[in-house]
Amino acid sequence: MSAQRFPLSLLASAAALIATPSLAQSASPNKLAPAGVKLVYSPADFARFAPKTAYDMLKQVPSFTIRTVDNTERGLGQASENVLINGQRIANKSGGAVDQLQRTSASAVDRIEIVDAASLGIAGLSGQVANIILKTTKAGSGQFEWDTNFRAHFTEPEILGGSISYSNKLGPVDYTLSVKNDYGRGGLGGPVRILDPNHVLTETREERYHSEYEQISTQLKLGIDGPGSSIGNLTLGYTPYWNPQFQTDRREFVTGEVRSRTNRRSLAGYTADINGDYEFVLGPGRLKLIGVRHWEHEPIVTTDVTQFISSGADPLGTRFSRDTHIGETIGRAEYHWKTGRNDWQLSLERAFNSLDQRGGLFQLDHRGEFVEVPFPEGTGKVTEVRYEGLAAISRPLASTLDFQFAAGAEISRLDRTDDDRPPRKFFRPKGSLTLGWHAAKGWDVSLKLRRRVGQISFYDFLAQPQLSQDRENAGNPDLVPPQSWEAETELAHDLGRWGKTRLNLHYYRVEDIVDVIPIGTDGQGIGNLPRADRWGAETTSTINFDPVGWHGAKLDLNLGAEWTRVRDPLTGRTRPISGVEDRWGMAELRHDIPRTPFAWEVYVQYRHYAKYYYLTEIYRTLDLPWIAGFYVEDKNVLGLTVRASVDNVFDGRHTFNRKVYSGFRDRAPIAFIERHDDLVGPLFTLSVKGTF
Repeated sequence: MSAQRFPLSLLASAAALIATPSLAQSASPNKLAPAGVKLVYSPADFARFAPKTAYDMLKQVPSFTIRTVDNTERGLGQASENVLINGQRIANKSGGAVDQLQRTSASAVDRIEIVDAASLGIAGLSGQVANIILKTTKAGSGQFEWDTNFRAHFTEPEILGGSISYSNKLGPVDYTLSVKNDYGRGGLGGPVRILDPNHVLTETREERYHSEYEQISTQLKLGIDGPGSSIGNLTLGYTPYWNPQFQTDRREFVTGEVRSRTNRRSLAGYTADINGDYEFVLGPGRLKLIGVRHWEHEPIVTTDVTQFISSGADPLGTRFSRDTHIGETIGRAEYHWKTGRNDWQLSLERAFNSLDQRGGLFQLDHRGEFVEVPFPEGTGKVTEVRYEGLAAISRPLASTLDFQFAAGAEISRLDRTDDDRPPRKFFRPKGSLTLGWHAAKGWDVSLKLRRRVGQISFYDFLAQPQLSQDRENAGNPDLVPPQSWEAETELAHDLGRWGKTRLNLHYYRVEDIVDVIPIGTDGQGIGNLPRADRWGAETTSTINFDPVGWHGAKLDLNLGAEWTRVRDPLTGRTRPISGVEDRWGMAELRHDIPRTPFAWEVYVQYRHYAKYYYLTEIYRTLDLPWIAGFYVEDKNVLGLTVRASVDNVFDGRHTFNRKVYSGFRDRAPIAFIERHDDLVGPLFTLSVKGTF
């Protein structure tokens, strides 16, 4: 499928799936709640998948797209994760409800409800929301998963991936103790071609890249059944992580000169979190108090050295070190009460965020030693104090129409404390209006209008050299969070025995969009452009094949596209927002073979991204834009589920194409063109899941 035809195919596919009312006449296997506005799934609906965790169940809900915690949201604010547990939003910074469900045994699930967000008294949600109802039991249960992963080229195998957790009840306290290793392996290699402005070859390279990632998350979660109807939760977490990277290449010029370049990065840091909340009756309603404390230590050292092999000249080298401490403290209060059909909520939040970075820059001297050079712009401390207040009301306007409105504002004080500039103060209104309409049996429509304030990275206030690409990113003390007006609508259609389908449309008008801008007379870095537009569509469908006699088979489809527009700060012409994902698709065909413990799946996935527009270069990187794979699974190997997976079976490649200018690209000629075509190779994974 060509890139140009993909958006048209998206809309055609969505129209074909939505416009099938005859299919909806078949009886649905799912039970409608008495109100007729909620789909309820029992554990029996997922039995054929042999789930080991609550998350394994949630992944198999037809045509439901899981939205995890949005890290671009400021503080705790309005909800962004479309998953609840026992009707409650998990308001923390440690992964939210999805992370908790990955640590919860499937045996603890009573049912999963799919409801419309507008019917809930929780501001910020839209479309369909999954509410996982857990059982209250004193029986202890545990689950574990072991993963081993290896690639055919460039990487070391991973043998210690996986997780283990155990949950039980001790008096009024529920507890879950868990350890989880989120791992990653990266590796690629291949030819690089360097061309002059006339596309004449001037240099060839052979490069290799390798990275490893280990993140061992240890967590203790306590749930307290207090006096009366009061409840509380406390989560303690500590996560050390490691991420070494290594990149090398050999460079041969058409002149006969030969060089080599090595880039190494070391990273060994940690995060620590304390999240707590307590809810109790107060007056006519309930008051919930929430506290969050987050720490992170991120020490990075990047070393880049070029060797002149043919000439024997002294090597050139640069080292950048960054020792960063990040902190976040949030205190939040939510008061909730009802008057007749109205569901009210008031919330107040105070957040303090800080980043303290000590940066160092070093040059390799003729003795082969790195000598520090002045680099004051890489060191500094950034803080923000923010207060937010919101009021929300939810109520049904009719038997088939739910309404929610939230309004408020935030006041913030943003300061780079190590310079002589005064702190900047901001006042920003925010809020949302959400409607949920149950248009007919099997049809649901939602509409959400929102005024949103986005998040920014404090790293961008300070200089961050990119040694591997020979680029200086200047710090920008004038950076401000983006703000946007957003409109979203979602149509969901239950196809009965055939499955379910959804179509989401959105439009965002963004002010102070974060992108690359000129800084100073000849510098560049992350800053704000006046405005941008984003509009797009996404369809998600689950098609069951039981009605045609292929029992146990289903097809999950996801197709999407987004079009963006921003005015380039140099040329003044409109272009896409840098690096945004603009086209994507996934098709997964799974078959659970009836009356056997065996299952298999094949899939194909497509991901495409817009170019990155820096002031002195334009590039696009696509890492396995097309990837396909399969797995086979035995769900009863001595009570365990064993899965063997093979990914990238059709040799998807990693490509990187860069056009570099001798100065700002609106006034300087092209210096060179760089083209990468890297081998990744097949990926193999063996997974074993069980319970105890």
